Amino acid sequence: MSWLPWRPLLLPTVADHNHLLPFSLGLSLLISSLAVVLALGAAAFFLEFVRKIGCQHSLERSAASDAFFEDPSSLKKVPCPTIFDPAEKYLSLIVPAYNEEHRLPIALDEAMEYLQRRSAADNTFTYEVLIVDDGSKDRTSKVAFNFVRKYKIDNVRVMLLGRNHGKGEAIRKGMLHSRGELLLMLDADGATKVTDLEKLETQILALAEKKKKERNSHAISPDDSSHKLSDIEVAVFGSRAHLEKQALATRKWYRNFLMKGFHLVVLLTAGSGIRDTQCGFKMFTRAAARKLFTNIRLKRWCFDVEIVYLCKHLNIPMMEVSVNWCEIPGSKVRLTSIIHMLFELLLIRLGYGLGIWKIYT
Repeated sequence: MSWLPWRPLLLPTVADHNHLLPFSLGLSLLISSLAVVLALGAAAFFLEFVRKIGCQHSLERSAASDAFFEDPSSLKKVPCPTIFDPAEKYLSLIVPAYNEEHRLPIALDEAMEYLQRRSAADNTFTYEVLIVDDGSKDRTSKVAFNFVRKYKIDNVRVMLLGRNHGKGEAIRKGMLHSRGELLLMLDADGATKVTDLEKLETQILALAEKKKKERNSHAISPDDSSHKLSDIEVAVFGSRAHLEKQALATRKWYRNFLMKGFHLVVLLTAGSGIRDTQCGFKMFTRAAARKLFTNIRLKRWCFDVEIVYLCKHLNIPMMEVSVNWCEIPGSKVRLTSIIHMLFELLLIRLGYGLGIWKIYT
């Protein structure tokens, strides 16, 4: 049996540590430098993206509109009105639609039945339904034009955007080319009952009357009551906040976690006051819509949050009203949508917070 010679265990000496120190320090500096470069690169990317959105918005504001509506009955092109024209209708219903050939007919049938019934009972109640096809790839436009044929182009109009821009852009286009004193955005899935517009209408009339009295009290002539409803800036938002407990009980835990996190970020971005910013059931007076939708930049997910932000900075009174709402199969919101929403919330903070996005009054 052979034995290996015994050797003492050698521990690292101070000299060894001193030899490794420059290498460790250099590695730390390299990692820190890379982190700084990545952070600066990300900041530069966001700022450039925000700047491009601002430039695009400036071009859109100054560009002359050549939009038109197609009349399938006469094959004539009807020029689009603008939000700067005097109101011709009492109510405009703006319905954004993207690949909604199956859900759109149900929502429109319900809306038209209500509007016609109310119009028959009150001849001062005039209306239009403006369907904005956001570049659908299915038969959405054909379904929409069938309603134009049935109810005539004075009551139902279709705007084709050509390619998909996003729900926010579809609503913006519809608002800017509507004719109503009151303008209501309504989702094409019919999740909110159109009859609930009366709840929003009641509150918007009350707020408008209050604001009119405030104007008259500061006017030179106290008898000045020439302000029309369309000239007063007011916004009222439908809300599903009263259904939150029920929603929390039925949704999966991770969806609740993500939504709670999203609501927190919304609170930090737009501030308090509106609990449900994402409900697709919002009403504006013509004057309020003119200011809001000529300023709005976001085209997809968080334009609702931007509307709340703009209302606060433009001193437009807003109120939240509970509405009936039900889950409709076929939702386009996915978990990945939360990431896009957070990105757009960051754009709001950077764009307005740094003064890159100007608010026009």
